[in-house]
Amino acid sequence: MTSVHLEVAEGVGTIRLDRPPMNALDIALQDRLKELAEEATRRDDVRAVIIYGGEKVFAAGADIKEMQAMDHAAMVARSRALQDSFTAVARIPKPVVAAVTGYALGGGCELALCADFRIAADNAKLGQPEILLGLIPGAGGTQRLSRLVGPSKAKDLIFTGRMVKADEALTIGLVDRVVPAAEVYEQAKQWAARLAQGPALALRAAKESVDAGLETDIDTGLAIERTWFAGLFATEDRERGMRSFVEEGPGKAKFL
Repeated sequence: MTSVHLEVAEGVGTIRLDRPPMNALDIALQDRLKELAEEATRRDDVRAVIIYGGEKVFAAGADIKEMQAMDHAAMVARSRALQDSFTAVARIPKPVVAAVTGYALGGGCELALCADFRIAADNAKLGQPEILLGLIPGAGGTQRLSRLVGPSKAKDLIFTGRMVKADEALTIGLVDRVVPAAEVYEQAKQWAARLAQGPALALRAAKESVDAGLETDIDTGLAIERTWFAGLFATEDRERGMRSFVEEGPGKAKFL
């Protein structure tokens, strides 16, 4: 049985984790996650993406029993594929929102970090508890968490392995919005649906400019922005957006 699915409706693709009871991220799920992230990247009918674990839990972490059976050589062979599965999500060149319910721990938290925006349930709990296993985060947590919330807050979470509730996660910038648990997916769908109506190339340019710019110095980042900015003048969406602005006023352009 497939443990993760891609469902597409009205321009929004939902990558749905489905490995009850806790959506443990075993190797099979990781590999399938990568395949679906790459599929969402390729498909023209997917213009925005939701990562969702269901009503009760986002993902409570790796499959510890599976990991316990692996020795050093096995993890050396596997660790790149583990990271690549998450990086495939982070590199989807379309708006991506994580709809976080219940636990998002370890790999679950790292998966949420791959999204552009995170909407959490008021009962959500997030964290990187790998240190309690004598490990560190291995699917991007040491890198993406520190870039998102800053090194000091990231070290606090990684060093202690403690969980944070939704309100603290919002305060430190780990999530972007907290809503009642019953509304998480609907709010994520509204966010994604709005952006699915937007100019796909400009959204891609904006995402890649921000993400690539964060990895380099300001001058190189400005060059990346400049290249994308000028390039968009060759697109039909730019023509449509400017024509609508001149003829109808701001915010009325239709890009589909």
